[in-house]
Amino acid sequence: MKRPMKTADDRLPENHDAPHTRRILDAGAIALLVGVILDQATKWLFLTHVMNPPRVIPVTSFFNFVLVYNRGVSFGMFGTGSIAEAGPWLLTAVTSAIVVVLIVWMVRSSDRWETVALGSIAGGAIGNIVDRVRQGAVTDFLDFYVGNWHWPAFNLADVFISCGVTLLLVRSFAVRS
Repeated sequence: MKRPMKTADDRLPENHDAPHTRRILDAGAIALLVGVILDQATKWLFLTHVMNPPRVIPVTSFFNFVLVYNRGVSFGMFGTGSIAEAGPWLLTAVTSAIVVVLIVWMVRSSDRWETVALGSIAGGAIGNIVDRVRQGAVTDFLDFYVGNWHWPAFNLADVFISCGVTLLLVRSFAVRS
Protein backbone atom coordinates (compact mmCIF):
# COMPACT_ATOMS: atom_id res chain seq x y z
CA MET A 1 0.00 0.00 0.00
CA LYS A 2 1.45 3.32 -1.09
CA ARG A 3 1.29 6.23 1.37
CA PRO A 4 0.10 9.59 0.09
CA MET A 5 2.89 12.11 -0.24
CA LYS A 6 2.89 14.75 2.50
CA THR A 7 2.71 18.36 1.50
CA ALA A 8 4.36 21.23 3.37
CA ASP A 9 0.99 22.10 4.92
CA ASP A 10 0.64 18.54 6.28
CA ARG A 11 3.88 18.93 8.20
CA LEU A 12 2.82 22.15 9.96
CA PRO A 13 1.55 21.91 13.53
CA GLU A 14 -2.20 22.29 13.94
CA ASN A 15 -1.86 25.67 15.64
CA HIS A 16 0.57 26.97 13.01
CA ASP A 17 -0.56 30.19 11.36
CA ALA A 18 1.31 30.29 8.03
CA PRO A 19 0.35 33.87 7.03
CA HIS A 20 1.31 35.13 10.52
CA THR A 21 4.65 33.31 10.34
CA ARG A 22 5.25 34.75 6.87
CA ARG A 23 4.63 38.30 8.16
CA ILE A 24 7.09 37.70 10.99
CA LEU A 25 9.76 36.50 8.55
CA ASP A 26 8.98 39.42 6.21
CA ALA A 27 9.67 41.86 9.06
CA GLY A 28 13.14 40.38 9.53
CA ALA A 29 13.83 40.35 5.79
CA ILE A 30 12.77 43.99 5.52
CA ALA A 31 15.07 44.94 8.42
CA LEU A 32 17.93 43.10 6.70
CA LEU A 33 17.34 44.82 3.34
CA VAL A 34 16.88 48.26 4.89
CA GLY A 35 20.13 47.78 6.82
CA VAL A 36 22.14 46.84 3.72
CA ILE A 37 20.58 49.50 1.48
CA LEU A 38 20.86 52.41 3.94
CA ASP A 39 24.40 51.42 4.89
CA GLN A 40 25.61 51.16 1.31
CA ALA A 41 23.73 54.30 0.20
CA THR A 42 25.23 56.43 2.97
CA LYS A 43 28.72 55.08 2.29
CA TRP A 44 28.33 55.86 -1.41
CA LEU A 45 27.09 59.37 -0.58
CA PHE A 46 30.00 60.03 1.77
CA LEU A 47 32.64 58.58 -0.55
CA THR A 48 31.44 60.31 -3.72
CA HIS A 49 30.09 63.62 -2.45
CA VAL A 50 30.65 64.51 1.20
CA MET A 51 34.25 63.30 1.61
CA ASN A 52 35.53 64.33 -1.79
CA PRO A 53 38.21 65.40 -0.87
CA PRO A 54 38.60 63.56 2.50
CA ARG A 55 38.55 65.90 5.50
CA VAL A 56 37.05 66.39 8.96
CA ILE A 57 33.67 68.11 8.85
CA PRO A 58 32.57 69.46 12.26
CA VAL A 59 28.81 69.06 12.72
CA THR A 60 28.35 69.83 16.44
CA SER A 61 30.59 70.32 19.47
CA PHE A 62 30.59 66.51 19.93
CA PHE A 63 30.19 65.09 16.41
CA ASN A 64 32.19 65.16 13.15
CA PHE A 65 32.00 63.53 9.77
CA VAL A 66 35.33 61.85 8.99
CA LEU A 67 36.61 59.24 6.56
CA VAL A 68 38.23 56.16 8.07
CA TYR A 69 38.96 52.77 6.51
CA ASN A 70 38.61 50.14 9.22
CA ARG A 71 40.59 46.96 8.60
CA GLY A 72 39.59 45.48 11.97
CA VAL A 73 36.21 44.48 13.35
CA SER A 74 33.51 46.62 14.97
CA PHE A 75 34.69 50.04 16.11
CA GLY A 76 38.22 49.36 14.86
CA MET A 77 39.01 46.53 17.29
CA PHE A 78 41.83 44.30 16.06
CA GLY A 79 42.62 46.80 13.29
CA THR A 80 46.30 46.02 13.71
CA GLY A 81 48.14 42.80 14.45
CA SER A 82 47.59 39.24 13.35
CA ILE A 83 43.86 39.53 12.54
CA ALA A 84 44.35 42.61 10.36
CA GLU A 85 47.42 41.06 8.73
CA ALA A 86 45.35 38.02 7.75
CA GLY A 87 43.57 40.38 5.41
CA PRO A 88 39.95 41.13 4.76
CA TRP A 89 39.22 37.59 3.61
CA LEU A 90 39.51 36.05 7.08
CA LEU A 91 37.10 38.60 8.57
CA THR A 92 34.82 38.26 5.54
CA ALA A 93 34.69 34.47 5.93
CA VAL A 94 33.99 34.61 9.67
CA THR A 95 31.39 37.35 9.27
CA SER A 96 29.72 35.48 6.41
CA ALA A 97 29.42 32.33 8.54
CA ILE A 98 27.87 34.40 11.33
CA VAL A 99 25.39 35.93 8.86
CA VAL A 100 24.32 32.46 7.73
CA VAL A 101 23.69 31.44 11.36
CA LEU A 102 21.73 34.66 11.98
CA ILE A 103 19.55 34.13 8.90
CA VAL A 104 18.82 30.51 9.84
CA TRP A 105 17.88 31.69 13.35
CA MET A 106 15.72 34.44 11.83
CA VAL A 107 13.88 31.98 9.56
CA ARG A 108 13.20 29.65 12.49
CA SER A 109 12.05 32.39 14.87
CA SER A 110 8.37 32.87 15.64
CA ASP A 111 8.89 36.22 17.39
CA ARG A 112 8.52 39.33 15.23
CA TRP A 113 10.90 41.49 17.29
CA GLU A 114 13.50 38.76 17.37
CA THR A 115 13.37 38.45 13.57
CA VAL A 116 13.68 42.24 13.20
CA ALA A 117 16.67 42.23 15.56
CA LEU A 118 18.34 39.34 13.71
CA GLY A 119 17.59 40.94 10.34
CA SER A 120 19.13 44.21 11.53
CA ILE A 121 22.29 42.47 12.73
CA ALA A 122 22.58 40.44 9.51
CA GLY A 123 21.89 43.51 7.35
CA GLY A 124 24.60 45.51 9.09
CA ALA A 125 27.05 42.63 8.82
CA ILE A 126 26.31 42.21 5.11
CA GLY A 127 26.84 45.94 4.56
CA ASN A 128 30.30 45.66 6.10
CA ILE A 129 31.05 42.46 4.15
CA VAL A 130 30.33 44.33 0.91
CA ASP A 131 32.93 46.95 1.92
CA ARG A 132 35.57 44.34 2.76
CA VAL A 133 35.06 42.55 -0.55
CA ARG A 134 35.06 45.78 -2.60
CA GLN A 135 37.88 47.69 -0.90
CA GLY A 136 39.55 45.48 1.71
CA ALA A 137 38.27 47.58 4.62
CA VAL A 138 35.03 48.99 6.03
CA THR A 139 34.20 52.65 5.39
CA ASP A 140 33.44 54.52 8.63
CA PHE A 141 32.40 58.17 8.80
CA LEU A 142 30.53 58.95 12.05
CA ASP A 143 32.79 60.41 14.78
CA PHE A 144 31.43 61.19 18.25
CA TYR A 145 33.74 62.72 20.84
CA VAL A 146 34.02 64.49 24.19
CA GLY A 147 36.92 66.90 24.47
CA ASN A 148 39.89 65.10 22.95
CA TRP A 149 38.44 61.61 23.46
CA HIS A 150 36.89 60.13 20.30
CA TRP A 151 34.71 57.05 20.14
CA PRO A 152 35.99 54.89 17.24
CA ALA A 153 34.44 56.05 13.96
CA PHE A 154 31.55 53.91 12.74
CA ASN A 155 28.85 53.67 10.06
CA LEU A 156 25.16 52.81 9.69
CA ALA A 157 25.94 49.08 9.47
CA ASP A 158 27.40 49.33 12.98
CA VAL A 159 24.26 51.19 14.09
CA PHE A 160 22.03 48.41 12.72
CA ILE A 161 24.19 45.75 14.39
CA SER A 162 24.18 47.59 17.74
CA CYS A 163 20.43 48.24 17.64
CA GLY A 164 19.74 44.62 16.70
CA VAL A 165 21.88 43.29 19.56
CA THR A 166 20.20 45.72 21.98
CA LEU A 167 16.75 44.62 20.81
CA LEU A 168 17.71 40.95 21.25
CA LEU A 169 18.91 41.64 24.78
CA VAL A 170 15.79 43.63 25.68
CA ARG A 171 13.55 40.90 24.26
CA SER A 172 15.42 38.18 26.13
CA PHE A 173 14.86 39.98 29.44
CA ALA A 174 11.24 40.90 28.58
CA VAL A 175 10.35 37.31 27.68
CA ARG A 176 11.75 36.01 30.98
CA SER A 177 9.77 38.52 33.05
